Amino acid sequence: MKLTKKSRLLIAAAFAASLVMTGCGKTQIGYIDGDRIMKEAPQIQSLVEEGNQKIQEAQDEAEKDLAEKKDSMSDEDFQKAQQEAQRKVAGLNQSYSIQLKQKLDTALADVAKEKKLDAIVDNQQMQKTVVEGGIDVTDEAIQKLQ
Repeated sequence: MKLTKKSRLLIAAAFAASLVMTGCGKTQIGYIDGDRIMKEAPQIQSLVEEGNQKIQEAQDEAEKDLAEKKDSMSDEDFQKAQQEAQRKVAGLNQSYSIQLKQKLDTALADVAKEKKLDAIVDNQQMQKTVVEGGIDVTDEAIQKLQ
């Protein structure tokens, strides 16, 4: 089988690219205990408490409002009002979840940069992601979230 110059060049380029990609060094993986961060990081705790409080207030307000209007509304309008109240609470919940994720992502990005890590994963107790090796950066993440 004869290879043309172009084919040999493509094969050589692919081989060189694979060597460069695999030989660039050892991948550094960090891991966190997400449960500990949720319990011990002050910024996370305050955001969770604030979110829970706002969501509870929205639920209480919606229940009160619906109870007052129930007798004066048709069943269809009442169901629409209930759905709207549920959407409002779900929107609040989503908003706080996004804020929580952004705070955690920012802190983990800082830790990854400082420790020169390629990735950080959540190493849950029930389903270990990192079985052996890796660097535990839970304490550093909690420090970033003070």
